[in-house]
Parts: sequence; C-alpha cells; structure tokens
Amino acid sequence: MDELELRGMLEGVRSGAVPIDDAVSEIRKLPFKDMGFAMIDHHRELRTGYPEVIFCQGKTAEQVKLIVAELLSAGSNILATRARREVYDEVLKAAPDAEFNEAARTIVIKRKQITVGNEKIICVVSAGTSDMPVAEEARVTAETLGNRVETLYDVGVAGIHRLLSNTDKLTRANVIIVIAGMEGALASVVGGLVDKPVIAVPTSVGYGANFGGLSALLTMLNSCASGVGVVNIDNGFGAGYLASLINRL
Repeated sequence: MDELELRGMLEGVRSGAVPIDDAVSEIRKLPFKDMGFAMIDHHRELRTGYPEVIFCQGKTAEQVKLIVAELLSAGSNILATRARREVYDEVLKAAPDAEFNEAARTIVIKRKQITVGNEKIICVVSAGTSDMPVAEEARVTAETLGNRVETLYDVGVAGIHRLLSNTDKLTRANVIIVIAGMEGALASVVGGLVDKPVIAVPTSVGYGANFGGLSALLTMLNSCASGVGVVNIDNGFGAGYLASLINRL
C-alpha cells in the first residue's frame, strides 16, 4: 500500500464507504509478513515511496517465487535483482507476465502503471560493452522506479572522442550514472565535464590487477572531479535507486 491508497482508504472510512473492520484488516497487513524464511516489508512503499525489492542472489528459486506471490497480494510493482534463469522460470508460475532482462539479471512485474514523475533525465553511461550488465541493472531499476532514462554505452577513456561527441546527452541529464571497470577513470572525466551529480559504479571487469573491481573503486573514490559519489562494486541497482531519489527531490 502506498500513501495515495492509504489516504483513499482513510477517506473511505471517514465517509462511511469503507467499513472499519475492512480498514483494520488492511492496516493489519501493513508492517510485515513473517514467512518463516523472510519478513516481507509491506510498509516500505508507505515509508520510502518504493516497495521492497527482491535480491535473488543466495535465495532458492522457490523462495523467490513465494516472496513474489506475497508481494503480488499487495498489488505493487515488483523488481527482483540478481535473478538467474531458473529463478525466472519459477517466478513465471506465480506471475506469467513477469519480464526477464538476462543481461541485467532483473525480473520486473507490473501491477500498476509506471508513471514518470517528472521530465528529469537519468543518463546511464558505461565505459565498455563488458560493463553493460551493471549498466542495464541501473537502467531497469531507474525506469521501474518511474524515471526517464537515456543510455550511452561503450564510451570509455580508451576512445574518449566517443564520449565527447555525445556531450549533449550528458548536459541534458539531471543525474548521471557512470559505470566502468578496468581503472575506472571514466567517472572523473564525466565529472569534469558537467554540473550534475555523478554516481560512479566500479565494476569487477578487468585483468588481475583490477582486483575484482577494487582498483576502479579506489580510482573513483580518489576522483579529483567534484560532485562524484561512489556506490559498491557492480552495484547497478544501488546507483539506479539513488539516482531516482535525487530525481524526486
């Protein structure tokens, strides 16, 4: 239940259109549902504006399906991240209309129309094609949360002219997500070109001295460009979510 639905129900109680017992029954379900292996936070959308997101990694396909079924009972849109193909196949049993993005490893189930809250644009920029899975996770997250998203892929510093020929996309964005592996220099370059917040995402893409994304993480944390913030390695979801929060301000 989101704030609009709660207000509608309370107005219904005040007008007499909604019986008090029905309202109590609905409110009773708000805090959380104990499923034994998971506590489903039905109150999250009311508190934060966004419903709970399912992190599939480490969960069995059956557990994800049961969580999806419980969230569907609340009528909210559902986003699941780090989903494997076998998880998606199991989720289809509870939601035949579920959409799977294999590159992003996301599952999206739409029960409400996704309304774009404003005209502000989030631009997702990736250094290389190998970074695309993380970039796609960020894109899907931001779009599912109700944002306009543009993408600019494979514009890393090894061919900086590719980025510079697309500066119009950067300048019209309200928030920019920059995703890069290897040495992670792209975030500093973009940060030095724009007057917008830059959310940097280091990826684990790279040879041995990349240390699974640690070298890119340290480069981004040590950026000499102002206005660059950094999320965790490969955390496209975290970047998309944060960009959405900034867009709502």
